[in-house]
Amino acid sequence: MNKNIKITAILTGTAITAIHIFNRIQYSLSTVKDTFSTMENKYYEWRFGKIRYMKKGSGTPLLLIHNLTAGSSLYEFHKIMGELSEKYEVYALDLLGYGLSDKPRMTYTSFLYVQLITDFVKNVIGRKTDIIVTGDSSQLAVMTCHNNPEVFNRIILINPQSLHQLNLIPTKQTKALKLLIELPILGTFVYNIINSKHAFRKLFTKQYFFDPSKIQESDIMAYVEASHLDLIHAKYTFSSYLGRYMNFNILHALKEINHSIFFIAGEKKADIKAIVENYLYYNNSIETAYIPDTKQYPHLESPQKLLSQISIFLN
Repeated sequence: MNKNIKITAILTGTAITAIHIFNRIQYSLSTVKDTFSTMENKYYEWRFGKIRYMKKGSGTPLLLIHNLTAGSSLYEFHKIMGELSEKYEVYALDLLGYGLSDKPRMTYTSFLYVQLITDFVKNVIGRKTDIIVTGDSSQLAVMTCHNNPEVFNRIILINPQSLHQLNLIPTKQTKALKLLIELPILGTFVYNIINSKHAFRKLFTKQYFFDPSKIQESDIMAYVEASHLDLIHAKYTFSSYLGRYMNFNILHALKEINHSIFFIAGEKKADIKAIVENYLYYNNSIETAYIPDTKQYPHLESPQKLLSQISIFLN
């Protein structure tokens, strides 16, 4: 019996060591290019940590907020930020827990980000701003606008999350998944497998882009790197996202806000027409436009077509 216990202990210890080594190697390989370090980086000292942002151009302020999925960061806007800065004072930030912003070990919620966006506009931009948000972050713009209508002028939503998905609350299963991802070694191993280069390539091919020939290796690697910055701490936003702690029912807010809203949709994104119709049902003043032959990220796949629609709306 003692011999079996010793063998089990040795095998367990060896497996844990091997997983730990794998995690370290995965981190090193994912961040070796150091894509995000640049002299253009600025930092806002927020109450929960430093927030990395970039500022370009002059004129009417325009704030860009990235998606909430793993690997998201202000890099998402690198193909449109330069041209936008020719007409606007453009700000793009890494939300807390993403990119080069601090990643405290905590549960991340939509309420946290609404407060961050509000504070950033008031303390950094210092005046009313237009805002462009993508994917799951669209709810943050709607909620912020509802709670603090004085911070925004016009709102552009790029492929926002479906209202049905935003209504889903944490369950026993999603809470268990969150706890699994947050385990010190095993959870990091699972996180690394889910957010590997192969996994991101599949996402870009199946969900993010319509035309695989437009996918650039540098974009995939930027998402891989962003998802592994600060070693294990990047996983806490991911665990909160999977646990549905970032979800929020925005139906009431969507019906009540009076700001100009522009919904830009990737024409080939799955169920996009139903999503658009659902938003229009609760706020029929929303303007809409479709970017042909794109899915989730038209600003990466067809930036010029997207810029054309943005220009029409903002001008």
